[in-house]
Amino acid sequence: MLKYIGKRLLYMFLSLFLIITATFFLMRAAPGGPFTSEKQLPPEIEKNLNAYYGLDQPWYMQYVDYLTSIAQWDFGPSFKYKGQTVNDLINSGFPVSFTLGMEAIFLALAFGVLLGVIAALNHNKWQDYTAMVIAVLGISVPSFIMATVLQYFLAMKLGMFPVARWESWAHTFLPALALASTPMAFIARLTRSSMLEVLSNDYIKTAKAKGLSKPVITVKHAIRNAMLPVVSYLGPLAAGVLTGSFVIEKIFGIPGLGSHFVTSISNRDYTTIMGVTVFYSILLLLCILLVDIAYGLIDPRIKLTGGKKGE
Repeated sequence: MLKYIGKRLLYMFLSLFLIITATFFLMRAAPGGPFTSEKQLPPEIEKNLNAYYGLDQPWYMQYVDYLTSIAQWDFGPSFKYKGQTVNDLINSGFPVSFTLGMEAIFLALAFGVLLGVIAALNHNKWQDYTAMVIAVLGISVPSFIMATVLQYFLAMKLGMFPVARWESWAHTFLPALALASTPMAFIARLTRSSMLEVLSNDYIKTAKAKGLSKPVITVKHAIRNAMLPVVSYLGPLAAGVLTGSFVIEKIFGIPGLGSHFVTSISNRDYTTIMGVTVFYSILLLLCILLVDIAYGLIDPRIKLTGGKKGE
């Protein structure tokens, strides 16, 4: 296990280095600059700003300085948020985005697994068809469309939830549900297909022959083995929730990190764009590592460190 984790950490550092390098040079290759949108900015002031932020240095010096700053966990000052650093924006915005993301993942797992199990236990019945129709709708409708639909019907028409903002638990439900709709549909389909395969195995038939009740067979024997594809999907799910929250936070007026990221793109805030990209890349790589470790813990037959051929 330790050897596997060490190898994965090495790959993570290599991947992170490539992401940082690609982000840096892509931002430098983009036409214009962070002060291009400023109206009637005198050349002297623009020159002083470029010197203050180090933008007048050669690209290789900027690159080395940026790598050094990231190694010290310093993403630098924001070009547009006056008096704030990118670290300040991450510290203030990420807890909000994390809360929204965790709530969305919980909803996706809870309702996705529930729909998948119900569909598998009632194969080719109306419960199965209903669950799969819901799953198809969840996959087909983008999260930002789902967000507007939920706002219109549940907030504006029925008045059950607030339309926007982030002040109480009631404000979190609609954005979390909109963010969870697509992954919930994928989890439901994965759970259904995996449960159907597990329920056809010989050990399930043996458990039925021993007289075990259907709930015991389902919970104790079937669901655990059927969860392996769902667990492997948690890594991409984390990525989808994090990137999907960018738009959702903007629609619902949530002061999360995704909202800062969208604003920084429109304002050409180089340091914020690169800092948030690097931060989310680190988070995603860690999530994938944790999912791989959990995959091996759930199924002891899987050897994370590998084995000799034929074992």
